[in-house]
Amino acid sequence: MLCGFNYMGDCEATLPVMEDEEKLIAAAQQIVKALEKKQNLTHDARKILADLGSQLSSITKLSENKHEKLFGETEDTVEKFSELEEQLNIVQNKVMSWEVDQSVIWDCGPEYADDYLRSVDEARKLIERLESLNVDKDSKEDELLCRAHEVMQIAMNRLEEEFRHLLVHNKQPFEPEHLSFRSSEDDEGSIVSFGDDSVEDVVQRDSMSRRSEEYVVELVHPDVIPDLRCIANLMFNSNYGRECSQTFISVRKDALDDFLFILEVKKLSIENVMKMEWNSLNSKIRRWIRCMKIFVCVYLASEKWLSDQIFGDLDSVSSVCFAESSKASILHLLKFAEAVAIGSHQPEKLIRILDMYEVLSDLIPDIDAMYSDDAGLCVRTKCQDILESLADCARTTFLEFENAVASSISTNPFPGGGIHPLTRYVMNYMKTLTDYSKILNELLKDNEQEDLVAISPEMTPDREEDNSNTSCYISPLAQHFRTFTSMLECNLDDKSKLYKDESLGHLFLMNNIHYMAEKVKNSHDLRTILGDDWIRKHNWRFQQHAMNYERATWSSILSLLRDEGLQNPGSNSISKTLLKERLHSFYLAFDEAYKSQTGWSIPDCQLREDLRISISLKVIQAYRTFIGRHTNHISDKYIKYSADDLENFLLDLFEGSPRSLHGSHRK
Repeated sequence: MLCGFNYMGDCEATLPVMEDEEKLIAAAQQIVKALEKKQNLTHDARKILADLGSQLSSITKLSENKHEKLFGETEDTVEKFSELEEQLNIVQNKVMSWEVDQSVIWDCGPEYADDYLRSVDEARKLIERLESLNVDKDSKEDELLCRAHEVMQIAMNRLEEEFRHLLVHNKQPFEPEHLSFRSSEDDEGSIVSFGDDSVEDVVQRDSMSRRSEEYVVELVHPDVIPDLRCIANLMFNSNYGRECSQTFISVRKDALDDFLFILEVKKLSIENVMKMEWNSLNSKIRRWIRCMKIFVCVYLASEKWLSDQIFGDLDSVSSVCFAESSKASILHLLKFAEAVAIGSHQPEKLIRILDMYEVLSDLIPDIDAMYSDDAGLCVRTKCQDILESLADCARTTFLEFENAVASSISTNPFPGGGIHPLTRYVMNYMKTLTDYSKILNELLKDNEQEDLVAISPEMTPDREEDNSNTSCYISPLAQHFRTFTSMLECNLDDKSKLYKDESLGHLFLMNNIHYMAEKVKNSHDLRTILGDDWIRKHNWRFQQHAMNYERATWSSILSLLRDEGLQNPGSNSISKTLLKERLHSFYLAFDEAYKSQTGWSIPDCQLREDLRISISLKVIQAYRTFIGRHTNHISDKYIKYSADDLENFLLDLFEGSPRSLHGSHRK
């Protein structure tokens, strides 16, 4: 529909001088002239009459000037007044005809809507002309002005209804492809509670892009945008802008509520959020992250575009209408983030807090651009406040994680000496945090400056001669990661002391430190942060525990295969009795070690195989040498196992399933 109108030409206002006023002035002048002719008047009386005559002349001139102002050089004032009255009558008839009909004007066709807009604009022009003349109260002109205002009020009410109708009935369905996440959300991983005995990947980051590109959709059918813009311009030009903007704000608020319903966003109080169980809160946070990205990058971008299309010709009106229609919902979404930020600081929340911080930080430039003026100040301020709250929460939760690692206490030894859940949790937690290394370094640095820390190369067996100190940069995250691993090792050392068997304690530490070293070695990000020196140091440590295990378990057993103490008293000959007893003791010790250590666990296949080979080389070599050296002093019936038997038995160790060799004999 065309928005231009053929407005009526400018008309000179034609307001006649009132006849009663003219007659009164003329009569007064005649009385003054008659009195002046009297012969017996005093000097003072004649002076008073002269002054009165002058005043009446002045009044006459003022009346004539007023007449000239209203009509210019037009003499037929009655005819001009009638012309204006007729114009108002025509406009009034058109406006009132639609009030009787009650049809929706814009549903009847563009020609009707265009004609209605022209008529209303004519009434506006007529009102402006009449108001510019400062007409007398209760005059015919004043009555005409009042009638024009009444017609304009009726027309503005109708345009407000038509404006609402166009917005509501031309709303486009909002189901962009971005909403497809709802069907796949349940398939994604989650974060379990700290120290939970769970699978390897105890922490997992949602797979999502850091930024959603702006994607504008048409919230209202594009064909009616010109009509909405024309109505808005006419209502604002007629001093009915408040009614127009309030209608827009009301309709778009409802549309936005519908959109949030589509996204399944529930309105939750801060108290409700803080009382949520972690699993439920975790799900809500993941949904919030996706909703915020869609809400800002798609919905708000589209809403801002719609507002600009309708109110773009009206200075700051577009920004105000956009802010007022949308700020309640975005502040509600931000309130959820605020509730999460002021809640408890369990370690499992940190990943989600960082996700929220990252998303909000990325979206703030877009939010600031859309809410750039005073109307959007509260939104901009709230975003910054909540971003700072999330940053504080992330820092506190990160530091709480350190404390949680240090204070994780066990009263019972971990069965089998395998990899403790705490070790898995901490190392996988650290691996996941590397995705947020940039954010964490920003959040953890002191006084907004990165400090250079003097560190010495970590001592390893092959680098003990290199003890010179060097100054190099170590990031805040790297410092904390080293603290994490140190605290974890101290904690593991305490847990190893819960084992009654010293050998199992060393096996436990070997397993866990080996797991830590492999986790760092196989993660590019962890390796970059902690460094190769850290890996070499921990490789050396788990190897030391492996050697300590072998010594604690097999040294005493292998000592039974030595010749010391086998000689007969007073001679160097071997005592067969002592030899049989020594061999019997070896078998008992081996059987006991087999029975217990088949139930012990080395989860890493390569580490398990390496330790078996190391044990086998020592045990089989010692056993073969002992049997070979004393083959002439002992009968075969006392040899319970062959060397091959022992070698096969050693292959059963560390599988986590206890076995027994009781009653087994060599065939």
